[in-house]
Amino acid sequence: MQRRPRIANRPGKRRLVSRADLPVRRKLIGEAGLRPPEPPLRSTGQRPTNRFVFTQTAAKGASPLRREQLTEKILDIKREKGLTWKQITDEIGGMSPVLVVGALLGQMKLVKPLAAKAAALFGLSAAEQKMLNEIPYRGTQMPPTDPLIYRFYEMVMVNGPAWKALIEEEFGDGIMSAIDFDFEFERLPNAKGDRVKIVMTGKFLPYKYYGNEQGIQEYGLKEA
Repeated sequence: MQRRPRIANRPGKRRLVSRADLPVRRKLIGEAGLRPPEPPLRSTGQRPTNRFVFTQTAAKGASPLRREQLTEKILDIKREKGLTWKQITDEIGGMSPVLVVGALLGQMKLVKPLAAKAAALFGLSAAEQKMLNEIPYRGTQMPPTDPLIYRFYEMVMVNGPAWKALIEEEFGDGIMSAIDFDFEFERLPNAKGDRVKIVMTGKFLPYKYYGNEQGIQEYGLKEA
C-alpha cells in the first residue's frame, strides 16, 4: 500500500515534531530571544515540598531552597560532625528538646534567638536561618509507614475510644490540646528489656455551645 505524502503545516492540523527536531526548535527559540513560560507559583498552603526561601542566587535563576532540603542538609552536617540530638539540644537550648528536634526536622519553628544558635552550630546561611524561624507546613503522610511512628498511630486506633470515654467522663465535652501541650519521655531499665516511658499533658479545651440561651451553660464542661 502506497503511503500518502506528508504535507507540512496543513491548515487545521497540528504538525508532529520528532525528537530529532527538538534541539533545532530550542535553538530557534533561543535565537529569537524567547523563553519557555514559567510554571505558576503554588500556594504556600500546600505540602512542604513547595515551601522555599528566595535568595540572591535564587533570584538569578538557581533553584530556590526548600524546607525539606534544609532538613537534609542539617542531618548531613549532624552525621559528618558526629553530633547526637542531646548535644544539639543542649547547645541550642531554650525550650523542650522535642520542640528543638521537631524544628530541625521541619515540623516546628525556632524563635529568632534559637534559630541564630542553630545557624551558628550548623554553619547555615542567613536565608536558612530565616527559614528555621518560619512557621512550617506541619504533618506527615497517613497512615505512617515508619514502624516506630506507626505504633503511636496503632495506640490511638486501638485505645482511642477508651481514652475518649474516660477523659469525657472526667472533664466533659471537649478535647485535649496538642498545642497547649507538654511531652516527656525517659528510659526505664528493666531486666526483660528497657522500656520507653512517655508522659503527655494537654490543656482540656471544652466545646463552646454558641447561641446558648439564658440558663444554658456556654461551654462543654462536666455538668454537676
